[in-house]
Amino acid sequence: MSSTFGHLFRVTNFGESHGPAIGCVIDGCPPDMPLTEADLQRDLDRRRPGTSRHVTQRRESDRVEILSGVFEGRTTGTPIALLIRNEDAKGRDYDDLVDTFRPGHADYTYWRKYGRRDPRGGGRSSARLTAPMVAAGAVAKKWLNEKFGTEVRGCMQQLGEIDIPFTSWAEVETNAFFAPNNGVVQQLEDAMDALRKSGDSVGARLRVMASNVPPGLGAPLAGKLDADIAHAMMGINAVKGVEIGAGFTSVRQKGSQHGDELLPSGFASNNAGGVLGGISTGQDIEVSIALKPTSSVRLPRRSITRDGMPTVVETLGRHDPCVGIRATPIAEAMLALVLMDHALLQRAQNGDVVHELPAIAACAEPANDA
Repeated sequence: MSSTFGHLFRVTNFGESHGPAIGCVIDGCPPDMPLTEADLQRDLDRRRPGTSRHVTQRRESDRVEILSGVFEGRTTGTPIALLIRNEDAKGRDYDDLVDTFRPGHADYTYWRKYGRRDPRGGGRSSARLTAPMVAAGAVAKKWLNEKFGTEVRGCMQQLGEIDIPFTSWAEVETNAFFAPNNGVVQQLEDAMDALRKSGDSVGARLRVMASNVPPGLGAPLAGKLDADIAHAMMGINAVKGVEIGAGFTSVRQKGSQHGDELLPSGFASNNAGGVLGGISTGQDIEVSIALKPTSSVRLPRRSITRDGMPTVVETLGRHDPCVGIRATPIAEAMLALVLMDHALLQRAQNGDVVHELPAIAACAEPANDA
């Protein structure tokens, strides 16, 4: 399996959804950065299950333990091992799925690839394995912020057919949906209550952005920053689409409109999403991702057994009616991991590069939602 992410800042993920524990080993973190478990816990608390009636009711505290790589509260430059114990695993909920394949899940593909699979909550293919990546992303967030003042933020843009107009970043952390508009929260709650009663699920669209990103991150041709961001986002469970900057909207734009003009005061726009030629411009990195509806639904779905016989699957147990509700911290973490990895790569090759022209970072015409 490909369980290691990154080049210089490398994160190796381990564990299964209903095993004794999950976790990761971070290799390549620079030494002497202050780091405690509390630095990681905030983002894990934002991602963890059971935080509202709109998500899975699996009860996990997701308390992270730092096992190595930190001495007297500072990183040592050696591998940082992080452990999160599974406290509410119920593998018996999946006894009826040992010989069948859930539609929309990785059950069939894992079995075809490996000849065997862990049916308990999807085993290795479960979104439970995003928790260690969120913990590793918190390490990257802290280093980026201390080094460059970089801030990584995310929010929900759409839940099913409900668009969420952007009002303020301050409102994102005040509701269970990471919605940047509290005025639409009641509509989202009503939609989720009806969905839960129906036994069905729905998808979502999220926005994740990073500000105060240094220019020069990324490399041609196989190390482009936007390509690595897209790779990271597509690696998140249920993500089926990624946009950088204007994304698919650029299809309708003219070249005179899409190309971001450069002015002495800064870029006039940010249709490029902060990346040109695979290299960061110093503008905000703007990413949008689409997550499919949760495949685990209570409604009967047609499938087959391992013997190829027709059957009907009804997925019981505890599941998110919309995986997008808890995905914002995950998307933030993956963006932070990519940016830190590229920052270390840039420092390694081009740390001595000096420019007379100051960096052009800010937009001359700020966006309304900045």
